[in-house]
Amino acid sequence: MEHKRYFLLLSIIFVIEFIVISINPYNRADWALENVLIVFSAIFVVFTYKKCPLSRLSYSLIFVFMSLHEIGSHYTYANVPYDEFLQSYFNFSLNEYMGWERNNFDRLIHFAYGFLLAYPVRDLYCKIAGVKGFWSYFTPLNLIMSTSMLYELVEWGAAEIFGGELGMAYLGTQGDIWDAHKDMALASLGGFIAMAITLFIHSRIQKDFREQWRLSLTVKHNGD
Repeated sequence: MEHKRYFLLLSIIFVIEFIVISINPYNRADWALENVLIVFSAIFVVFTYKKCPLSRLSYSLIFVFMSLHEIGSHYTYANVPYDEFLQSYFNFSLNEYMGWERNNFDRLIHFAYGFLLAYPVRDLYCKIAGVKGFWSYFTPLNLIMSTSMLYELVEWGAAEIFGGELGMAYLGTQGDIWDAHKDMALASLGGFIAMAITLFIHSRIQKDFREQWRLSLTVKHNGD
């Protein structure tokens, strides 16, 4: 499948999911608030596709993250019934197994923010700036960490402005005073793991290329 069709397919699937998810959400006001950034993000992705298209892997990772976010926005993050789903279909309680007393779907999304989006950020950064080496891995991680911090400030500001049930639903601390710190730490961890994996794979590819190049020179030299 050509690149343009692949991007279009992911876009259509996401739009369908967005429409379905928008039907009777748990909290309509919170759903609308949660999706403000998603709408701007979708516009940004479409804009960059026209100006600077990313790889299929990058678009796939962005699609997965945005899809997971839509699930969270439908239920509000504190009420996503992941544990009920696991118990119903697999007779397994993740919360009980892990010893969790809170709904940790929001923790998953913050980790996913770093883990799934660090590579697309690097992809875009390398295409625009043409950077290689250490900075091509550190800068995307740094951006993930800084934007995670900015998002926590946005959450705080929204909670202060809207207050009441909507403010608390959007903030989603579930009584944990260290919620913002843990969210930022998980996003940073996810980004670090993503960049570590990317560095490892690129290093292996470069090593294999150098070995093949040396082998080809050796064969050529022996042939001469």
